[in-house]
Amino acid sequence: MPDDTSEESTVHSGLVKWFDSTKGYGFVVCEGVARDILLHANVLRNFGQNSVADGAKVRLRVVETDRGIQAQEVLEIEAPEFEGADDGMSRSLPFDETLVGGDLEPARVKWFDRAKGFGFANVFGLGEDVFIHVEVLRRSSLADLQPGEAIAIRVAEGARGRLATQVNAWEHAVGNTGLAELSAETDSVVEFQGREAAE
Repeated sequence: MPDDTSEESTVHSGLVKWFDSTKGYGFVVCEGVARDILLHANVLRNFGQNSVADGAKVRLRVVETDRGIQAQEVLEIEAPEFEGADDGMSRSLPFDETLVGGDLEPARVKWFDRAKGFGFANVFGLGEDVFIHVEVLRRSSLADLQPGEAIAIRVAEGARGRLATQVNAWEHAVGNTGLAELSAETDSVVEFQGREAAE
């Protein structure tokens, strides 16, 4: 098996030009790199995310191949800056931006429609829906969510009910924000419920 970290790889920082989770790839533009860099969904998944917002800042390890320049590894992702954006898209949240929410909680996506700009998730152990707005995803450097996808969300009580003020990919949240204990606790509860059902 070839070594993925060949000496020919280099590290570059740039902006996500676009990423389509349905197609399974997108492109990144970097200053000083003549061509767009291909970002494949598998490389993004290895970082712990299934999508990335257009305009997000990324740091990548890239390699030149016969097919062009490709991302080999995602090293860092920062949410895009939308101040003064003139692309015609609304960048405001449908709730007071001072709402912070509590701790990150484990959740599963119930459904999300990118075209409509919103969706819902359920926090583990609770049946109540939590509203997720597309702008919250963008500010969390995500672009889309899939039904059943595991995520970590910060929830606040809004005027119309519970809503997410932050969304993290589950793997990224567990690895980088100390949710490991939460993950272990969730696994224990699921394992216990499974044993209880078998008895």
